[in-house]
Amino acid sequence: MSGLAFYLAAFLVVLCVLIVVHELGHYLAARYCDVKVLRFSVGFGRVLWQRRVGRDQTEWALGLFPLGGYVKMLDEREGAVDASELHRAFNRKSVGQRSLIVAAGPLANFILAILLFWGVFMYGGNELLPILGTPAAGSPAAAAGIANGEQVRAVDGQAVETWNDFRWLILQKAVAKESVDLELINESREIALRRLHLKAAGEQGWEGDALQRLGLAFFRPNIPAVVGKLVGGGPGERAGLQVGDLVRAINGAAVSTWQDLVIRVRDSAGQSLRLEVLRQGAIATVDVVPEAVSERGRSVGKIGVAVAESSDTQRELYTFVRYGFFEAGGKALEETWDKSVFSLVMLGKMLTGEVSWKNLSGPVTIADYAGQSARLGVDYYIKFMALVSISLGVLNLLPIPVLDGGHLMYHMIEVVRRRPLSERAMEIGQQIGLSILFILMAFAFFNDINRLISG
Repeated sequence: MSGLAFYLAAFLVVLCVLIVVHELGHYLAARYCDVKVLRFSVGFGRVLWQRRVGRDQTEWALGLFPLGGYVKMLDEREGAVDASELHRAFNRKSVGQRSLIVAAGPLANFILAILLFWGVFMYGGNELLPILGTPAAGSPAAAAGIANGEQVRAVDGQAVETWNDFRWLILQKAVAKESVDLELINESREIALRRLHLKAAGEQGWEGDALQRLGLAFFRPNIPAVVGKLVGGGPGERAGLQVGDLVRAINGAAVSTWQDLVIRVRDSAGQSLRLEVLRQGAIATVDVVPEAVSERGRSVGKIGVAVAESSDTQRELYTFVRYGFFEAGGKALEETWDKSVFSLVMLGKMLTGEVSWKNLSGPVTIADYAGQSARLGVDYYIKFMALVSISLGVLNLLPIPVLDGGHLMYHMIEVVRRRPLSERAMEIGQQIGLSILFILMAFAFFNDINRLISG
């Protein structure tokens, strides 16, 4: 499968699963409240497949464009209803029942996220340890005195087990705090406390990598520059590099670690490099031209080689993390809650201008992340699906007319007024809601295109 087809397939699977789950929440709640469901549709446009099922002869349909879905219920506002079925019309149900049906869609997305996280945490997997690398000069991490090889044990007293845990905690803290206290242990097994200032994380409206701006990077071990793998047909293989070659110098400058090799190659896109290598006890020279690859908006050089890592290195950098049934469930609930709150906080900061609207992503960026996570492994892909499910749930609960949150807002107003809003008021609300959604989608698509152009 080609790269584009793979990414597209990964995106469509995520999209279809989340849409089905969301609409199934509405459907099941409607059935529970004895509301007649006329149609359950996934996708829009030309109908590819449809079938009537059950005593109500509900029409199940699949549309050509899987960018949404809907559940159509019996409702007097949308057409004449037979007198014998008036009690099953959506508009005839109590405010509480209607609110339950509306809220069930986003709730289903949150439940799905919990179940996905629960499964991943129970299954377990290898995670990078929270070991810090040498911080960039002049960065907050350098000012805090962080040194290469120090491992994070806690952030503001909260224990940290993996790099992902550390990254997430720093992002959370940076939204609300100016600094954090890190408890570290160095390579001599000595404990040290560092105060890290977080203001730089939010610079540029949170656009880009916040940890990079703080100077926080993952540990780079001093691995010898030994070629472990070669990409078939890559610049390295074409130039004559072989597995097992130890690179000792580039253009006469000594190379002592794999990181030295990477830095020199990345900074030499399109330029000829003469590599001095040690091969089976003899010195050989290889001339190679790194091909230019776009990465985060800049051109970097790559020669299609990978490091030869030992099993000891793997053991030193990774830890296997797995939780029991109840512990995994508790962590899944905590993860879903934290990510939901963080999403709301960031949305609020977008409205106040503290966070750049450039962080808003559309379907192109989501498809890109879907493909990347699928390539990393099933556990990464499932976690990605859980994150998108949370985002979908949060988005749909926003008090914007046409979204579920907008309908819930109407119901709250109805409770206060003790009568529903007029049809005219709701029509105006729908127009406003559609305008807001159009603007958001325009921003998202613009950001997607801008990312594609800039790399």
